[in-house]
Amino acid sequence: MRLETHYGKAEVSTYRTYGTPLTGLRRIPESAITGRPNTLMAASIDVQVMGDAFIAAYTEGDNRNVVATDTMKNFIHRESLAFRGSTLEGWLWFLGSRFLDTYPHMERLRVSGEELRFDAQLVPGPGGVFVPSEVLSHRRHDDRAIAMLEVDRDDDGQVRLLDLRAGRVGLELIKVTGSAFAAFARDDYTTLPERRDRMLFTFIDISWRYAEPAVAIEPDPARYVDPQQVADLAAVVFHEFVSLSIQHLVHEIGQRMLERYPELVEITFEAQNRTFDPSGEDEQDTRVKVHTDPRPPYGRIGLTMRRE
Repeated sequence: MRLETHYGKAEVSTYRTYGTPLTGLRRIPESAITGRPNTLMAASIDVQVMGDAFIAAYTEGDNRNVVATDTMKNFIHRESLAFRGSTLEGWLWFLGSRFLDTYPHMERLRVSGEELRFDAQLVPGPGGVFVPSEVLSHRRHDDRAIAMLEVDRDDDGQVRLLDLRAGRVGLELIKVTGSAFAAFARDDYTTLPERRDRMLFTFIDISWRYAEPAVAIEPDPARYVDPQQVADLAAVVFHEFVSLSIQHLVHEIGQRMLERYPELVEITFEAQNRTFDPSGEDEQDTRVKVHTDPRPPYGRIGLTMRRE
């Protein structure tokens, strides 16, 4: 019988103050973001340990090789003090490397993180221009950065990166006009009316992979894909593009991303249709409508785009 195991610690909230600023990001037309001060780098971090070294804990109750998950939590907190990077991806790479350096019997790790988002409040500065302050506001339910990587050792015992995926999740985009859904397949089960111009409310998660993952963990700011820039880009495309479906919309966002970021080899979308149900319309001005929350269930749309 072949066993595959994993164990670890989940949702380790970690708040690292005064990280290295991220500067020198490329400028793209869709975003004003050119860097981040990293006054506070905050993330919920998961670590999973994989490999055969822990099988005896499952089959025999032998815990001699088991690093307690509470120890893992303490390790993440203490080692984060020594992190000198400026990206979430770099932070996870640092932790994964330190785990493997510290515990030689660990064979492979999956380390992931989800940004705990805090945005700087703007305050009046010189000349009446508003500038970021040291006061941060928690954006608990807003869109946020994510990253996941896997690490192991090569034949020489050096830590190596097996996989890296980054992303921006939790985007909630709505516009009251400039979207349609019509000319779809109809049969005896179809009750949905065609809408040549509709309100569209969609949830979108976007993730991506690099041709050279080191771009994100070193990082190389001129080639790094910043998650906030991606959120801005998606919003601009949503504003500009008259889509015929959510499928049409996410493909257009992906096309724009591949154009702006030649470093990317793969982009994945998971989207939901959360469009409000129409409830009433003004007889004199058809732009004036009342809507209500849609009844469950909701539609789901997925797309992965890869460069050839």
